[in-house]
Amino acid sequence: MRKPRCLMIQGTGSDVGKSLLVAGLARAFARRGLAVRPFKAQNISNNSAVTADTPPGEIGRAQALQARACKVPPSLHMNPVLLKPQAGVGSQVVLQGRVIGRCKARDYPLMRDQLMPGVLDSLARLGREADLILVEGAGSPVEMHLRAADIVNMALANAADLPVLLLGDIDRGGVLAALIGTHALLTPAERGRVKGYLINKFRGDLALFEPACEIITRQTGWPCQGVVRWHAGAADFPAEDTQALVRPPAGEAPVRIVVPRLPHLANFDDIDPLRAEPEVALRWIDPGRPLPRDADVILLPGSKATLSDLRALRDQGWDLDIQAHVRQGGRVVGVCGGYQMLGHVVRDPEGIEGPPGAVPGLGLLDLDTTIGPSKTLLALDAVDETSGCRVTGYEMHMGVTGGGGLERPWLRLLSSGGAPRPEGAVSADGRVRGSYVHGLFASAEFRAHWLASLGAAAVLADQAVRLEIALETWADHLEVCLDLDAFLALSRPMALG
Repeated sequence: MRKPRCLMIQGTGSDVGKSLLVAGLARAFARRGLAVRPFKAQNISNNSAVTADTPPGEIGRAQALQARACKVPPSLHMNPVLLKPQAGVGSQVVLQGRVIGRCKARDYPLMRDQLMPGVLDSLARLGREADLILVEGAGSPVEMHLRAADIVNMALANAADLPVLLLGDIDRGGVLAALIGTHALLTPAERGRVKGYLINKFRGDLALFEPACEIITRQTGWPCQGVVRWHAGAADFPAEDTQALVRPPAGEAPVRIVVPRLPHLANFDDIDPLRAEPEVALRWIDPGRPLPRDADVILLPGSKATLSDLRALRDQGWDLDIQAHVRQGGRVVGVCGGYQMLGHVVRDPEGIEGPPGAVPGLGLLDLDTTIGPSKTLLALDAVDETSGCRVTGYEMHMGVTGGGGLERPWLRLLSSGGAPRPEGAVSADGRVRGSYVHGLFASAEFRAHWLASLGAAAVLADQAVRLEIALETWADHLEVCLDLDAFLALSRPMALG
């Protein structure tokens, strides 16, 4: 029987770098021969991944990346509670990989007693296969108005007797106030759980910051356990939050791709492989701006609330921009929710993703979609009908799509025990394409063929290869910045059996 040790990383707020720090530490410790597992009790995200369990479940994309860092398949127990915000109806609640219902934010504290046993069960299950579990908190542990519903920060640390390191982000400013303020709002017992603090994204001369560390330690009693210097390679990892999509406009390139920024984007990391290609200029278009007339491709990504986002698209007049784009010979690609929008209508009679109703689609493909209660979760292999290129990815959706457009599929799904089946749809002229498959553009071979049809060359490797390089480089960086032996010494056996 293993006796796993645990170390918890909490933060002074959201987006201070907890997820990437856990991923980097996981790879560094896995390289030392340890069986490492990531754990985040609760995540709020519409970026999710299909797990390798039987049957498959879903977890946050950040935990899937952390599983890759550990060199193990993703498991539903790595992120037992996933909240997926929906339009006007609260959040879809996923417990241990399966949808159990939905809940408004004000009612979420009432679900704590239902969710916490699953959280502790998943942590204990991971402990049976791990030497070290790296536990990630969420947001800040001192959001006092949310503490009654806490299952992911100090409530979990207390339940499993976890030692905590507190991470602050100096790049956003105010790191002294964030760390000292967190100390002030914790209870005395919780302060005792914190074994020190870390400073993330530091630039410049460290000697100039040493007096600040002395002030933090004097005010809190916590030692500084390390300073992580700025790492430019962090930009190679998928973004968790749509705020990270606010980047300077791309420069000139042979192929111009634009993506309308809809309110309920989901799994937008599908676009990362295209954004990284040097011969692609990819721009996110914010509300209030027209879709540029000089675009070669308009790409509609996934959505957690397809009907609501389709209404938002029409409210912006983007439907007219898309129709004009097609008339002028442009191309349109839709993935998952974006694929559903390309048909004649999207119906949600039971109000699964928002208020019940139906919204006219763009009418670019001969398809109709009905949202229903059953959810498709499937890791898959496919072949592009045009090029024969292999594609790997996953399906994750609650809609059923039918219509004559399916007679011209984009892909053929491969199965181990049966005949290939068609997937997606292509317009008669080939300029409008849609698919439920997430991860389409991660394959270098397929991406190269698709970009060549647009007059551009792809030069990057498979996304999986690029992520491996990024993880190795990031782990190397942390080995230089931090004393990982000291981190292991701070870890302790968890209190769960």
